[in-house]
Amino acid sequence: MTMISRRTLFKGAGAATLATLASPALAEDKVKVGFIFLGPIGDYGWTWAHNKGREAIDAELGDKVETIYVENVAEDASAIPVLRDLAQQGCKLIFTTSYGYMDQTVQVAGEFPDVKFEHCTGFKRADNVSTYNSKFHEGRAVLGTIAGKMSTSGVMGYLGSYKVPEVVLGVNAFALAAQKQNPAAVVKLVLIDSWFDPPKEAAATETLINLGCDIVTTHTDSPGPLQILEQKGLHGFGQGADMSAFAPNAHLTAIEDIWGPYYVERTKALLDGTWASSDTWDGMKEGTVMIAPYSKDVPADVIALADGVQAGYKDGSYDIFTGPIYDQDGNLKVKDGEVMALGDLAVIDWFVKGVESAS
Repeated sequence: MTMISRRTLFKGAGAATLATLASPALAEDKVKVGFIFLGPIGDYGWTWAHNKGREAIDAELGDKVETIYVENVAEDASAIPVLRDLAQQGCKLIFTTSYGYMDQTVQVAGEFPDVKFEHCTGFKRADNVSTYNSKFHEGRAVLGTIAGKMSTSGVMGYLGSYKVPEVVLGVNAFALAAQKQNPAAVVKLVLIDSWFDPPKEAAATETLINLGCDIVTTHTDSPGPLQILEQKGLHGFGQGADMSAFAPNAHLTAIEDIWGPYYVERTKALLDGTWASSDTWDGMKEGTVMIAPYSKDVPADVIALADGVQAGYKDGSYDIFTGPIYDQDGNLKVKDGEVMALGDLAVIDWFVKGVESAS
């Protein structure tokens, strides 16, 4: 495994030298697999979970593969030279692990037709570009069930990053599940236009608390919001990984992102020549979405409800996006008994009734 920071990456030839010196001699015989990460691998959330997936490749295929990663890559044009550099270093498979890398991935893939690319949470594909995603909304339905049952105020907070389908889907799943337990439940929403910015995340959490939210879930990547909730004696949920170590009293549970099996599978496909462009969207049934252990503060009856949601997603008997569903303006969007198609969920851009912007 080689880690390259953006600072060293743009020293031209020095970056290649760094990779060569940092790698064992046998690395020349190994297939290189590259990753670009939005934040630091120590964010203990989204990037941490993807890096655990990368480590799964090392653990299972380390005798055949060398992994390389670059962290703190912005979701803008600056990602393009990073991707080019990985391809020029000889990476045959490159994973781009955030929605905002979509256009950059497609552009660089066009320049390197012999390199395979995998883009996380996007929808644009090519002969050498696959997309993969996780049904995070299934986990949000579990969190919403817990919040709706445990909130004493009926006012819950949702801290999000950007208004992209993944986040909108999460907000809606959380709100609908909370309303199943408390029909009057309201979800206050703050979007901070960043995936990882601990000071902004903390400030936004303070805003939600000031608006009366007694439970806050986060769709950003640091444990900062949970630490604020811990200080205030309130509850919340981790994002991407079990964050209970940072806020043992506030942390009720978390969505855990399990990327390792997918990364290993796709790397094996590269090695055996069966890799083909595809679109994968897995969830609880496949083990890509998991729920962390429940806090001691979660009552037994609430655990039973949450476990029921998980079981329903695994056996296909439950779907939070079953109508009737109304949007914020009270318009009927999904008829009674109908279930929203995955294709519609993937591009959703409207919020359900009961979601109120607090930005």
